[in-house]
Amino acid sequence: MRRLIEFPCAGVRLLGTLDEAAGDTGLLIVSGGNEIRVGAHRGMALLAQRLAAAGVPVFRFDRRGVGDSEGPNGGFLSSAPDIAAAAATFTAETGVKHLAAFGNCDAATALALFGHVAGIDRLILANPWTIEDTDDLPPSAAIRARYKEKLRDPAEWLRAARGGVNFNKIIGGLRKVSQKPSQETHMLATRLMEALATWEDRLTILLAEGDATAIAFRDAIKGLPAETLDTASHSFARTGDADWLFERVLAALRQ
Repeated sequence: MRRLIEFPCAGVRLLGTLDEAAGDTGLLIVSGGNEIRVGAHRGMALLAQRLAAAGVPVFRFDRRGVGDSEGPNGGFLSSAPDIAAAAATFTAETGVKHLAAFGNCDAATALALFGHVAGIDRLILANPWTIEDTDDLPPSAAIRARYKEKLRDPAEWLRAARGGVNFNKIIGGLRKVSQKPSQETHMLATRLMEALATWEDRLTILLAEGDATAIAFRDAIKGLPAETLDTASHSFARTGDADWLFERVLAALRQ
């Protein structure tokens, strides 16, 4: 059964969706960016439905200022109260004994930073966010990876010879790659690395190999074990991605 639940956070009303199941381990899904709880291409709603059918209760919610929830939208770094309120509501409504959480992009980073305070026992993080750039270009690590791929492709050299390459875009990318990372980027990556270390063996990291955010994470935080999928879809929306994500999340919950 799926039902809507209102709950308070910092003096305003938030709205969440509970997919009920009989299991004693529950999964809290935290949305990334300004994405509503249904997820891109209904991905999080469909994931919740499949997990509930497998015996895992799942709770999704809109943080303050997003979707059906009230209040100001302060971004993911201000979401600690939202995550804590959602976790408390989920536990109270279901009585789950163990609480895991899943987040993609900056929701993954928020969970790493604030999950302990919310009483979460285990994290499943996809494509964690480490970027604080202010331009419209991809992260430097993603630009480098893309250029390496193009340089190995004879078709790209032929395209360049025929004038099919945007050299202004290339120059902009090279300029960005040559710049030193900003202090803010270093600070966020350092905070995330320190936070991830506190989760030890209660952490699963999932990466879309061709996704710019995942590439930037790998570049900023090296050596951390992760399971990877050969896809460029940040939200795991390509054919077969959803099955892979479901299987990995379910496996992590059963550890």
